[in-house]
Amino acid sequence: MTITAEMVKNLREKTGAGMMDCKKALTEAEGDFDKAVELLRKKGLAAAEKKAGRQASEGIIASYIHMDKIGVLVEVNCETDFVARTDDFKQFVKDVAMHIAAASPRYVKREDIPEEVINKEKEIYREQIKGKPEHVIDKIVEGKLEKFYSEVCLLDQVFVKDPEQKKTIKELLTELIAKLGENIVIRRFVRFQLGEES
Repeated sequence: MTITAEMVKNLREKTGAGMMDCKKALTEAEGDFDKAVELLRKKGLAAAEKKAGRQASEGIIASYIHMDKIGVLVEVNCETDFVARTDDFKQFVKDVAMHIAAASPRYVKREDIPEEVINKEKEIYREQIKGKPEHVIDKIVEGKLEKFYSEVCLLDQVFVKDPEQKKTIKELLTELIAKLGENIVIRRFVRFQLGEES
């Protein structure tokens, strides 16, 4: 199958990947557009994982105020000042700040949750379903914990602006890492809501 410049252009617009990567993916997928997108996503994920260990000490701190009632400050780091000044990076940070205001996460990632909080959740879930066989209880508790993570961890939450309500913040972050070619880390955030107890 002949890979046309138009096909490469369309794939590039959809994925943000480089011209040669798009051509290679289309060739490998024998012109199948969806398969090429999948191949690029897999390569992007692999590339993002390789970059994860690299030092990210540049970046920006962004704020978002919603109707003078909710305020968010978020710090997102990258490897270079060059990337921190790109429109893609700035838009991502802005989107994350707005998402935090809307979705009210309590932690950036699962690893940030104190052990006692997780243990307390497990205890509550076990209490709710006691009387079932132990192996069944363990499976149900794991499922409920996953749901808990998707509610309280920023990276596990579905991005509020995703029209299909499928893409998580972590997937959004991975795509940006693949696109910009640098390690990017959501370092920390704080969210204030008018009148809430501290």
